[in-house]
Amino acid sequence: QGQLVESGGGLVQAGDSLRLSCAASGRTSARHAMGWFRQAPGKERRFVAAVTWSGRSTKYADSVKDRFIISVDNAENTVYLQMNNLRPEDTARYYCATGPVFDLRTVHDKRIYNFWGQGTQVTVSS
Repeated sequence: QGQLVESGGGLVQAGDSLRLSCAASGRTSARHAMGWFRQAPGKERRFVAAVTWSGRSTKYADSVKDRFIISVDNAENTVYLQMNNLRPEDTARYYCATGPVFDLRTVHDKRIYNFWGQGTQVTVSS
């Protein structure tokens, strides 16, 4: 296994945008799932979005649909999360993770992911 390194977090105001990056080292496969999760203090880690390394399939949590966009750059081995129209409730530490197979039925489940990054903090002020 390689390494996942997130970046791009910060402190922004409501309505602003941020783009998170997740740089992956090591072998990747078009079938692998790449997911973004977030965890606020005192709360469980929750699914945000996922994509295949091929970029052909995506899934979003209802809370971010139409505001966030997940994408991949295969040449850079990087997954991005473009976050638009940020809200205070988006405040959390954001983690990327990789799992062996992208399945629309299970890609929201953190248990299918076997490798995680250290996270990047996103804080949205009102």
